Amino acid sequence: MSTATASSVSYPPRANVAVRDLKIELGANTVIDALDLGVRAGEFVVLLGPSGCGKSTLLHSIAGLIDVSAGSIEIGGEDMTWADPKDRRIALVFQSYALYPTMSVERNLSFALRINGTPKAEIERRVARASEMLQLGPLLKRKPSQLSGGQRQRVAIGRAIVREADVFLFDEPLSNLDAKLRTELRRELKQLHQRLGATMIYVTHDQVEAMTLATRMAVMRHGVIHQFGTPAEVYARPANLFVASFLGSPAMNLLHGQIHRLGDDVRLRTPYLDLDVSRYAFAKSPDEKHACVLGIRPEDVKLVATGSEEGATALTNSQQGVVSLVEPMGNHQVVWIDFQGTQIAAVDQHKTAIAAGDFVRFTLDVAHISVFDEASGARL
Repeated sequence: MSTATASSVSYPPRANVAVRDLKIELGANTVIDALDLGVRAGEFVVLLGPSGCGKSTLLHSIAGLIDVSAGSIEIGGEDMTWADPKDRRIALVFQSYALYPTMSVERNLSFALRINGTPKAEIERRVARASEMLQLGPLLKRKPSQLSGGQRQRVAIGRAIVREADVFLFDEPLSNLDAKLRTELRRELKQLHQRLGATMIYVTHDQVEAMTLATRMAVMRHGVIHQFGTPAEVYARPANLFVASFLGSPAMNLLHGQIHRLGDDVRLRTPYLDLDVSRYAFAKSPDEKHACVLGIRPEDVKLVATGSEEGATALTNSQQGVVSLVEPMGNHQVVWIDFQGTQIAAVDQHKTAIAAGDFVRFTLDVAHISVFDEASGARL
């Protein structure tokens, strides 16, 4: 297979990635089986899931670091299933910085290009470009030991940028950083993608990273993609109970109940709730007394201000519980309510003056609920 020389690649390159019917076995264990994933050129796709779900294995198979047992991997329309990593036109950034300790930042950035015989002028152009993007100019003469963790990770990212690859792969690159640095580099990565316009695939277990970075996100568990869509779609309309409970902090409130029909009205009833869900967009009409799970995000649980005119109107549709915990979060607070033995979380933007042990009334925003099949967990 012929490949373009490093100096002849037009930039920014864009390539789609197509994973079809992928199977990966590690020893006697099947880690991924019959997985399909389509990444459009120029997208920032995030693979999100708990530890051991197969997201890094999937990324490493795209990079060519893990052999596949079945299926195919295409990059830019070319079959790369059995191509060597160096021939896949990818750049990989690991969780560890993996910098050469005896080399300056400038030499770390240019190392791969020098090994490949890239002309000196082209190396200087690429290093200057990456340094400007990542604000590394003042650090070029320093050694890795003279850099902070965030600066080292910038160098690792810069080393990928100078390769001018078709696809950038990130394997939890921010995990070793403290919260403040993660926030800063997350913003810089988002801006970097906007400037480069390159295809990026990013692995993380951090839902905040996934929500803020992704064009689309794939939520994984046990080697299976449970939902693939924009962050807004996945958050608002989770495909199943796993996605609903995994995404969101606090997680979605879940209450068990049944679907009932009264003429044209459809009701969702739990032992202590009776909600009109006639306008809910059911995927298909559920059976009478269909066992289900009601899901509602904490921000859609509204505390009733009983002293206001609006609160007085809401009282007729409200429920009552006892505050078990109040978590101050700066610009809002999370109120945990004991509702008939079930803990319900409410995000209170008004920071109502309440404390544990207080009685509180609340309403549920039925326009933003999710309903799941109790047996399968799938969205109804």
